[in-house]
Amino acid sequence: MTSWIAGITRGHNASVCLLKDGEIVFAIEEERLSRQKYDGGPYAAMMKILEYTDRLDFLVVAHTQKLKETAGRVDFTGDDIYTGLARKMGLIDRKENIHDHPQVIDLSQMHHKLHAACAFYRSGFEQATAVVVDGAGTFVSLSINDRQETTWELESIFTCNYPSEFKAVYRHLGGNGPYSSVLIPEMDDSIDGGDEVYELIIDESAGITKAYEAVTQYCGWQSIEAGKTMGLFPYGKPNDRIPPIYSDGGGGKWRTSDRNIIIPTYPNGARVNDGKYEELTTPPDTDDITMLQNRRDMAYAVQTQSQAEVLLLIKKAVEKTGIKNVVLSGGYGLNCVANYWYLDKLVEDGINFYVEPISNDAGTAIGAALMVYHEMTESTTVRPYAESLYLGPTYSYTDNDIDEIAKRYAATIKFNVSNKDVVDLLLEKNIVTIFQGSSENGPRALGNRSVLFDPTYENGKDFVNSVKRREYFRPFAGSILHEHAHTWFDMRGLEESPHMMYAVNCQPGYGEKIPSIVHVDGTCRIQTVKREQNPNFYDLINEFYNATGVPIVFNTSFNLGGEPLVETLDDAVRTLSESHIEYLYLPEYKVIIELLN
Repeated sequence: MTSWIAGITRGHNASVCLLKDGEIVFAIEEERLSRQKYDGGPYAAMMKILEYTDRLDFLVVAHTQKLKETAGRVDFTGDDIYTGLARKMGLIDRKENIHDHPQVIDLSQMHHKLHAACAFYRSGFEQATAVVVDGAGTFVSLSINDRQETTWELESIFTCNYPSEFKAVYRHLGGNGPYSSVLIPEMDDSIDGGDEVYELIIDESAGITKAYEAVTQYCGWQSIEAGKTMGLFPYGKPNDRIPPIYSDGGGGKWRTSDRNIIIPTYPNGARVNDGKYEELTTPPDTDDITMLQNRRDMAYAVQTQSQAEVLLLIKKAVEKTGIKNVVLSGGYGLNCVANYWYLDKLVEDGINFYVEPISNDAGTAIGAALMVYHEMTESTTVRPYAESLYLGPTYSYTDNDIDEIAKRYAATIKFNVSNKDVVDLLLEKNIVTIFQGSSENGPRALGNRSVLFDPTYENGKDFVNSVKRREYFRPFAGSILHEHAHTWFDMRGLEESPHMMYAVNCQPGYGEKIPSIVHVDGTCRIQTVKREQNPNFYDLINEFYNATGVPIVFNTSFNLGGEPLVETLDDAVRTLSESHIEYLYLPEYKVIIELLN
């Protein structure tokens, strides 16, 4: 009998993952459907389940706080809103006890463990140690100094084994206090219901990721927009007047962020203590604070220092477990600058390294669903390496559908379009968007919902940033034919980079050939493309290669600044209508939709 399991993540990066007999049918973030960036409450995404099945064996809920205490209630019946919605949709038995439904499994207080599960099950490893570096994970209430205190999980290390064994060996919790730092060498697990014994650290620090978020706010953005800080960091330099962000937590026994410079404001952030340090203050009448050298230097400091802290954590994980297969997840795992830096540092230790491409909280929906599947079936079959991220729902459009959407936005359609026609547009310095197949899961555009441009154009970065309404310093990625990757880039032992998780160095003499996608530090975030991974995208890049001798196209996410990636064809054409982008290529239909602005 077919087994259907859905995992949902409730908070920011709210998402749904649907499994059929243990295989992902679709995974999507709520923001793609609601069009609200970082949207919470995956109600629209849950409705997508009905397109594939009218029943669920299990609905698995992920968050940082307990479902029944924090999710809200349905009027009159009083069941929590997710159980209630699943009940109303007919996905779970309507006759069961709505207040304690056996088909609904609440794994909310296993946040870091679900990050670990997502990474482990998709790594291809038979056994691994998971390093989870996140902002503020599971909310943990503990008795500290005779007071009941709420703390939040910051960094964790787990051993991971099939079918569903995830044991904590290290946890770092942070809170507002006031209380003295605590080091407990062995602690019975009271966080997520396990029985393991592990090293537990509790202090008043912001942790690695929250410190990065504090600097992100200091640079003028929402704390969750840490990717912008990563883009700004190469504009900075070492600054001796900025004190170290991270320091010894207690007698050399652990590392933590320095509360003198980073003040946590749990649970929703942290801030830079700029009032204490003259170097960090903001001059009056500053139009763009990213032009201030102290902002740039602070971005440089938090990038270089935080990646060094995570490296220490990775090495601590191997030392404590003896396992050299390491998987990295949690929000910090999306730091492609750090991920590339680790490769050079880990090779001498013989560490096999996997970074989960859906490291943000959306990945916990996948981790929750897979954990329950393997626990229920006791399957020890090792899942293969997660080669594809094209996990969005399936869409198909008739010629009439395409025509109606084009007319809605006063666009025209060109038929029988070839890849050569698209390359000709790119070589005339036009932006061409591409829309095909299922959308990418995670934050990277990988050729199904992408904006494409000519990487050889010297002013391409400024031009596309302006059109997309992004900051001047934001870099762009390149998608390269897999067989040419090692010629153009220093892969540091990587065979491929299909998920765009590494910002790599160019090989000598090659960076100047693709100036619009090489950042100021000489790196480029790349996606390697094999034909079997994405035939239409591969053939388009190959056509560009035949015309130019450059096996790379400029690739960035198909959205405008501050918006989610487009999901549907209507989203795509509407984005053209609201911008100066004129061309949308549908390779499956050999069609270009053109909207002259």
